[in-house]
Amino acid sequence: MITVSNITKSFGAETLFTDVSFSVGKKERVGLVGRNGHGKTTLMRMIAGFESPDSGSITMPKGYRIGYMGQHIEFRTDTVIDEACRDMPAHMRHETWYAEKILAGLGFTEDALKKDLKSLSGGFQVRLNLARIICSAPDMLLLDEPTNYLDIVSIRWLSSFLRQWKGEVLLVTHDRSFMDGVITHVLGICRRRVRKMEGTTEKYYGQIAMEEEILEKTRANEEKKRKETELFISRFRAKARLAGLVQSRIKALEKQQPSERLEKVKTLDFYFEYAPFPAKVLLHAEDLSFGYDAQKPLFRGLGFVINRHDRICIIGRNGKGKTTLLRLLAGELSPRDGRITMHPAAKVGYFAQTNRMELNDSFTVEEEIMGAGCTRQRARDICGLMMFGGDLALKQVGVLSGGEKSRVLLGKILATPSNLLLLDEPTNHLDMESCEAFLSALDSFDGAVVIVTHNEMYLHALANRLVVFRDDGAFFFDGTYSDFLDRIGWEDGGLREPARKVQITGRDTRSKKEIRKHKAAMIAKMEARARPIKRRITEVERTIEEKEAELQQLDRDMIEASETGDGKKITAISKACHGLRIEVEALYDELEKLTDTVESLRAEMSGQERS
Repeated sequence: MITVSNITKSFGAETLFTDVSFSVGKKERVGLVGRNGHGKTTLMRMIAGFESPDSGSITMPKGYRIGYMGQHIEFRTDTVIDEACRDMPAHMRHETWYAEKILAGLGFTEDALKKDLKSLSGGFQVRLNLARIICSAPDMLLLDEPTNYLDIVSIRWLSSFLRQWKGEVLLVTHDRSFMDGVITHVLGICRRRVRKMEGTTEKYYGQIAMEEEILEKTRANEEKKRKETELFISRFRAKARLAGLVQSRIKALEKQQPSERLEKVKTLDFYFEYAPFPAKVLLHAEDLSFGYDAQKPLFRGLGFVINRHDRICIIGRNGKGKTTLLRLLAGELSPRDGRITMHPAAKVGYFAQTNRMELNDSFTVEEEIMGAGCTRQRARDICGLMMFGGDLALKQVGVLSGGEKSRVLLGKILATPSNLLLLDEPTNHLDMESCEAFLSALDSFDGAVVIVTHNEMYLHALANRLVVFRDDGAFFFDGTYSDFLDRIGWEDGGLREPARKVQITGRDTRSKKEIRKHKAAMIAKMEARARPIKRRITEVERTIEEKEAELQQLDRDMIEASETGDGKKITAISKACHGLRIEVEALYDELEKLTDTVESLRAEMSGQERS
């Protein structure tokens, strides 16, 4: 539905794109990937019409509507519900139920709908901005980091919503698992060019790596042959009987254009310095309770230990106390009840989004990192690792973006040896490749890590234990994230109660043949249970298509009635549209539940096959 033809874009001496062309087809959901600074946001802004290419064109159908969620937020109304409905099309202007549904999916309670926008936290401002864009019913969604400041429940809701979205999507996110769960295609920016490919990011990066390896091997072979030819010419130039052969080699060499070595792509290279630790337990939290002022406590009776190699992930809805717990562990706050005992040899590296306020705007990046207690040379090395190489290390902190300041904070942690890392959503301003480098650094760190994250790839890869927040407090879960999903999990936006542990005694005395027969019977039963559900999914999808076709016709009828000023017809069509939309929403809800049921049965079958 959108065609980009031969666009070029530069800022000063820096060229972002050269002769870039691609298209986004009907119902395609495209993930836009590339390093920070390579032009993802610029490309989105050009499609949205906020910037223009230096040359080339971007075309789309007449009347095609784009909803762009950028990094800048500007509210124009007074309450949450009014702002969500602000840009709704005329025929939906009074259908606030739709806005309420979107807001609920993004974590807004019913009480919050009439809230003054000035009272919203930064995270909920981002959510409201996203809700407004969705409620504007565009043909295409342009989403730039929509998962920043969303909790897991909201991220899961958004993933499900985008998979069912009937228009087009262009998505930028650092959360690779979220992107792969949504997209149908990848659009990659690499070396000032853009390539589109069907499939996931894994397929895209695998293809790029393979092609660049082939290019480099070809270049190396060409260079080797060129040197051999030059050596031949040098050795036999004076030999009269070989003059013809030498001349032909010279001409061939002149025609051959040497291949350029691939430009090295800058990347963040994380490495956390480890401070040796002599004991087993770094920190002991006993019977912790905390609440602000006279408010109801966020949690009560929370207790756990942090061992020297632990990877503890703190999860749950936003606003329930995850960051507060991290601040307690870092010593920024004191518990209302209970106590935290830190080993004297513990050395803490603490990253929090709010710590950006503690940076000195008049310092350079280099000076700020040196303030962590390292030499100038070590600070310079870290500046290079954090992509502040050369003169960029002399930039003043005050002129840096939020993402750049986050990198300075991470650099300060790298500058100081530690054995306990306390990290509050450290990847919000990193690109996808840097997120993976960061995960690798955490995995290889010899000390303990306690991290607040909503990235399920991180949770699956890191967590050996969890602190889980829910409406009535928090509890400690001794197990991996997969164990948590199996035994408790996310349900209807909240948490199920922990399942009772089943003690298995004795050993299975059945023969292997009997066990295989039993497994086959169980799987056959599950497939039989799934068959009617799959049939119903097909029926619901067909009905949705029919109802949406009816809605499109009614929209056309509404336009005609509006042009002729037929008030009775407009009223009748409006009522019919409203009824149809309620039916379609109910069908989508049913489809989501049916799909979740089939996924649960698949997981159950997979478990039977493994057990």
